Amino acid sequence: MENGKKEVVVYCASSTEIGQLYFDVASALGKLLAENGYICINGAGKEGLMGVLNDAVLEHGGRVKGIIPRFMVDAGWGHSHLTETIVTETIHERKAAMVKTADAVIALPGGVGTLEELAEIITWRQLGLYRKPIIILNVNNYYQPLLSFFEKMISERFMRESYRQLWQVVTTPEEAVTLIRTIPDWNPGYTKYD
Repeated sequence: MENGKKEVVVYCASSTEIGQLYFDVASALGKLLAENGYICINGAGKEGLMGVLNDAVLEHGGRVKGIIPRFMVDAGWGHSHLTETIVTETIHERKAAMVKTADAVIALPGGVGTLEELAEIITWRQLGLYRKPIIILNVNNYYQPLLSFFEKMISERFMRESYRQLWQVVTTPEEAVTLIRTIPDWNPGYTKYD
């Protein structure tokens, strides 16, 4: 946490080929994070939802901490006007650095990279390695198949019933920002690994 400001990680797509609704939601979330004084942490990209999110945070006077592996910098994928850019050697270091100081994680719609980040942080919360809120922003029911799969895992007893509390689902950026302030930290007593 920087100067007492809360930091929020946002996982999201870098694709530029997606529908306008998703860009609008990313922009709205960026504006809300800035207006509420949250530092936005993400993968430092300039394209897709990540680029729109970063631009919106900055345009509304907010701060963005981008964390990006060196090979992505070398490929020219990085946003050049972020408040702070941290370059890591590997993508694994990038993911760990993103959540190290995070007070919450929000997942916007995204591709396989976003899915992998979301699954990993849910696993970390299950294990007690990350205890802060995880919010899935289910725009346009994008994450419904994944949420149904989670229910399948629970019904087939691959996950405990209590693990539904590992994440929260919302449909608007406003709900996501409200939840940041209200979700309690994960109780490690729920995990089977104590």
